[in-house]
Amino acid sequence: MIANRRVRPRVGVRRPVERRDLLSLGLRSAGAKAVLVGTATPSELPFEVVESKLRPAAIMPETVSRTALVNRLRAAGAFPLVFVVAPAGYGKSTLLSQWANRDARSFAWVAIDEHDNDPAVLLRHVSAALDRVEPIAPSALEALRSNGKSVTAKALPLLAEAIASREFPFVLVLDGADLLARDSASAVASLIEQIPAGSMVALSGRMLPRLPVAALRAGRPLLEIGPYELALSRREAEILLRAARVELSDPEISELLERTEGWAAGLHLAALAFRASGSKNGHRREALSITGDDRYFADYFRSEYLSKLPPDRLAFLRRTSVLETMSGPLCDAVLQRKESTLELASIEGSNLFLVPLDRHRGSFRYHRLLRDLLRRELEEREPELVPVLNQRAADWFEKQGDLEAALDHSHAAGNTDSAARILSSIAMVVCCSGRVAAVESWLARFDDDALLQRYPAVAVEGSRVHALRGRPDQAERWLEAAERGVANDENDVSTQACISVLRAIMCAEGPERMLSDAESALADLSEEHAWRPWALLVQGAAHVLLGNGQADGILVAAAQASERLGRTESRALALCERSLLAAGRDDLQAEALARQARDLIDDAELDAYATSALEIATSARALLRHGQWDEARRQLTLAQRLAPSLTHAIPWLSVQVRLELSRAYVTLRDRDGARERLAEAEEILRVRPAVGVLGEDVAKLQVEADAMPQTAAGSNSGLTGAELRLLPLLTTHLSFREIGERLFVSRNTIKTQAISVYRKLGVSSRSGAISRAGELGLVDGAAPPTPAPIAPDVQSAVS
Repeated sequence: MIANRRVRPRVGVRRPVERRDLLSLGLRSAGAKAVLVGTATPSELPFEVVESKLRPAAIMPETVSRTALVNRLRAAGAFPLVFVVAPAGYGKSTLLSQWANRDARSFAWVAIDEHDNDPAVLLRHVSAALDRVEPIAPSALEALRSNGKSVTAKALPLLAEAIASREFPFVLVLDGADLLARDSASAVASLIEQIPAGSMVALSGRMLPRLPVAALRAGRPLLEIGPYELALSRREAEILLRAARVELSDPEISELLERTEGWAAGLHLAALAFRASGSKNGHRREALSITGDDRYFADYFRSEYLSKLPPDRLAFLRRTSVLETMSGPLCDAVLQRKESTLELASIEGSNLFLVPLDRHRGSFRYHRLLRDLLRRELEEREPELVPVLNQRAADWFEKQGDLEAALDHSHAAGNTDSAARILSSIAMVVCCSGRVAAVESWLARFDDDALLQRYPAVAVEGSRVHALRGRPDQAERWLEAAERGVANDENDVSTQACISVLRAIMCAEGPERMLSDAESALADLSEEHAWRPWALLVQGAAHVLLGNGQADGILVAAAQASERLGRTESRALALCERSLLAAGRDDLQAEALARQARDLIDDAELDAYATSALEIATSARALLRHGQWDEARRQLTLAQRLAPSLTHAIPWLSVQVRLELSRAYVTLRDRDGARERLAEAEEILRVRPAVGVLGEDVAKLQVEADAMPQTAAGSNSGLTGAELRLLPLLTTHLSFREIGERLFVSRNTIKTQAISVYRKLGVSSRSGAISRAGELGLVDGAAPPTPAPIAPDVQSAVS
């Protein structure tokens, strides 16, 4: 494990030893580091020092090597000053020890404790540490014999001069420098000013030392390593766990690493908890889901931090633990106090596992594990405050316009009225942003028939999500609950209109009723209502199913309303429906409309939505028309993955997607692929037979698919990539030999591919293949080549 160990001071007096020449420092051969503290014979000191404070932190055999950070420190020669600042357990001292073991420079080490708040004591230990790597003038050492401020005033300039005149580069480590009081910190600042080029001072601690850090940052190169840099990587976490005799899978390691945020001590404590639970007795999952209020973490946090805090700060920590993120104004509102900004700054300064979320330090959060413990303590000590604090947070977030945060805090406060109101207002917006999973998690809290009936506006939102996710039974149950709810409130006209839109979307009673429900809803929905774009969309879709000519104009209105209100999902669907209508008219606008839909879906990251399957399928057919076979097949694969979520919950859309996929497979002469998709469409039609002209389209395409020839092997994989590349060249006057030269293959290969193409297209000649490929949109509709130049090849190919 990685430990932040400090050797306990051992009081003792150093015995006099003989001064030796600098050559006795014993530098290793080229490529090795210079001497660590204590390996050279130091001067006789005229004062006492604590020997154990001059030794680096011990490196245990199982310690994880922080190679990347060590290399970064070794290469930081241009930085005269390094800060390594992080909470306990991040491995600060261990990192510095590993650095000392691998750097070419000599290291002088002082482990700071409370006695070093006397500047004279501090300077004696610094002098002793430096003397071990290069002797210090006796006059400077003698000046530190006595105690008192006058001693410091006399000795400090001499020591500073000794540092400035060092011949060899060195690194002075002050481990625990945050413990230094003002006078000692001021002495350190004076020494830092004299650090010669190539040498460094490294200060570590749980918080920044009492130095003019801002001025130091502005005046010289400064390297700062904090919790983010010290957090263990995935590989380092695995090594630590193995050293603790815990074997986990890759996903389990990643999960544990995320929960601990790379905190080395946290990972070690988690490993202890895991071993204590026993991985062989059914508690593996429980151990992996460990939280900060587990006894291992709780004991650590309390002993290292919480037990040392005054009551008012502890109360601040516990009560603000209800917040995921914190700012001064938010904490003031939740705690009904002032100057929370100053309190947060003070907590951050003490490095109490508070994580800044922006460079301006206006927003923070607690380390997840510490927050777990603080929330448990709040629930145990002040349970009556939990709903009060959460409601104050909900009110503050709602005033700021952050409705998602307000929703979470309303739930935590137990205020279902507020939660239902907020959820019904933001559900569709969040869905359109590509985050339907978040909406589903909110809806799950209302998945109770009594609650759904009480909040019909939530029930209708949930029914829409279930329908679009292909869950017809759930969609119907939530919709029925919404209908029961509005039956008790005849004034809820808006929710009644939404129910009508949803009934139209689900199209359980045919396109005529679908159209009637949509028009009824539009009469009661304002121009700015969130559901109006969907009402227009299903109105246009109903006209499509009925084969009416006015569908396109209504779909234009649906797309425009969707754009105005930011409803990306309904806008993309409206464009796709228009694209299908244009394709049926052989209108070149079809591809432009499909591209618009594609851009919308890409920008909003809606590729995983089942409603995007229609756009993907139409794009695949367009790609086939342009000869982009590989990309078309990729699009078809994507659409097929989404198709299972399109069920009889929305039958018209589900059948449309299958029809487009089937047409693409017919184009590719993939009989099996076409028939499989048509079989899926027919299964939907068995449950919802009334879908207007779509039923006839399925039947017609089924006849065409059945008439397609079977391959010789008895299966049908469609035209291969090589065959699809050959098709455009067949429309030219090039002979098979000339085609082969262009494609860098032999004439016989082209001949074999041509025979396969003829068989799959159900023709027996090159001219027939060209005609059929043109009908299918596989090639541009050009006249077939004259027979004279190609007759020999045709005859030999089909003979």
